[in-house]
Amino acid sequence: MSDLFNFAPKTDSYAVMGNPITHSKSPQIHTAFAQQTQQNIQYTKIHVDVGGFAQAIGNFQAHGGKGLNITVPFKQEAWQLAEQRSERADLAGAVNTLQFQHDGSIYGDNTDGIGLVNDVIHNLHWPIAGQRLLLLGAGGAARGIILPLLKQNPLSITIVNRTVSKADKLADIFAPYGNIHAASYAALKNQQFDILFNATSSSLQNTLPPLPDTIIGTSGYSYDLMYSDSDTPFMQWAYQHGAKQCSDGLGMLVEQAAESFFLWRAIRPDTQPIIQQLRKTSTGIN
Repeated sequence: MSDLFNFAPKTDSYAVMGNPITHSKSPQIHTAFAQQTQQNIQYTKIHVDVGGFAQAIGNFQAHGGKGLNITVPFKQEAWQLAEQRSERADLAGAVNTLQFQHDGSIYGDNTDGIGLVNDVIHNLHWPIAGQRLLLLGAGGAARGIILPLLKQNPLSITIVNRTVSKADKLADIFAPYGNIHAASYAALKNQQFDILFNATSSSLQNTLPPLPDTIIGTSGYSYDLMYSDSDTPFMQWAYQHGAKQCSDGLGMLVEQAAESFFLWRAIRPDTQPIIQQLRKTSTGIN
């Protein structure tokens, strides 16, 4: 009888896997979500050696783990390991969230794009519907956000990339879902856009994409998927060239985590307090 009264709910295990992983804010974010929603979980970060990802997944699942976030460089490998995937993960060709099902199968999702959309619409209050969007970059970061952006019914999305063939390939994949096409940087001359999304690694390298000075529309916005404790080089450039508002990707980071948390726990946390908390403690681009 005493065992019955001393019963405590089991703590469910979650983690983020990547390489490198020391910089990850995911444990801080998900721990805050759990406290806010009174969920009994433990969330850690796991460094995985390249070549050891599948084994790490198997070990975590075998020890009762419930779900994982996946970061670079394993998102494509996670996509391959997932036996079922969401539509947005399928098209992205990358998975950042794994859920271990009761039957032992693995479900994969990609919450990056919906995290971006939720930040832009609900936190920043920028319009997407009917707007001309310019997406810089054609790598994994860009691919993960295209479908959620198209589902917001923009007037158009133009993908620009130094290697135009990569942008062409993405435009072809997503053409059935909306008005999307590819371009070279040179072809952007004399064009203007309402929202610029920087999905390149330029801010990490302290460089800038080769954009025309007049690319930003009169009421334009600019969003850098990287995040920082101060304006990124891309944000600084955008403000100098007419952007009405700019943002880094910290809100996207929290919102994509909230989407993962909702998938795992069927409860949606309030992201605003967490974003504000991280703004106070952010120490650099991650």
